[in-house]
Amino acid sequence: MKETKKIEPVQSTKEDNRTGIPEHCPRFEQAAEVLGKRWTGLILRLLQSGPMRFSELESRIPKLSPRMLSQRLRELEEEEIITRDVRSDRSIMVVYTLTDKGKAMMPIIEELKTWAETWC
Repeated sequence: MKETKKIEPVQSTKEDNRTGIPEHCPRFEQAAEVLGKRWTGLILRLLQSGPMRFSELESRIPKLSPRMLSQRLRELEEEEIITRDVRSDRSIMVVYTLTDKGKAMMPIIEELKTWAETWC
């Protein structure tokens, strides 16, 4: 598994004089990069309802190719937002589940959904 980038706390950041908000925030940038990738929000929203198999995700996002789904799932796993659990009862089954880190993103996803319903 790829090592997740760790961002060190920022000691001091130059602030925008008009708002008092730091001009550059590496943590916000990293979060926006993860969430901003196409299909990521939809994948997370589907996983909010509980663990899902690859085929379930694939069938619920028909415009998403299997290759891209696989790539996004791998990226989310590397960011420790989801886990990939290989189960073997009778046959091997791979299930994807939100981690605590992923569950913590759900209020953001819900707010994005609300915004989209109003403005898109």
